[in-house]
Amino acid sequence: MTTKFTTDHEWINIEDHDAAVVGITLHAQDALGDVVFVDLPAVGTSYKKGDIAGVVESVKAAADLYMPVSGEVVEVNEALRNDPALANSDPLGEGWFFKVKIADMTEFDQLMDAPGYDALLKTL
Repeated sequence: MTTKFTTDHEWINIEDHDAAVVGITLHAQDALGDVVFVDLPAVGTSYKKGDIAGVVESVKAAADLYMPVSGEVVEVNEALRNDPALANSDPLGEGWFFKVKIADMTEFDQLMDAPGYDALLKTL
């Protein structure tokens, strides 16, 4: 299992060869506060790296969810749609947002690893 991070505070985790799981980081959920709504992408939709793939709304703010890599959305987390608070209670687990079939693995390889992301957080 390989997890990478974006400067926009999304994580992407390759669990198997079929799809990668995408969610928001602990830092993102902490900055947002209590998540009350998520707008998830439609299954079958293809995005380019950096495209807006959804929205996360909290009691404090709304934030765009950016696609960490180019690819096609193959599954969304319906449990999160029904209970957006999962993004707060378990952002790195049950609070995942969607799964994507990666179009270009070099984009994944260029994302930050955990030490790189931790270094980024120290600059904020």
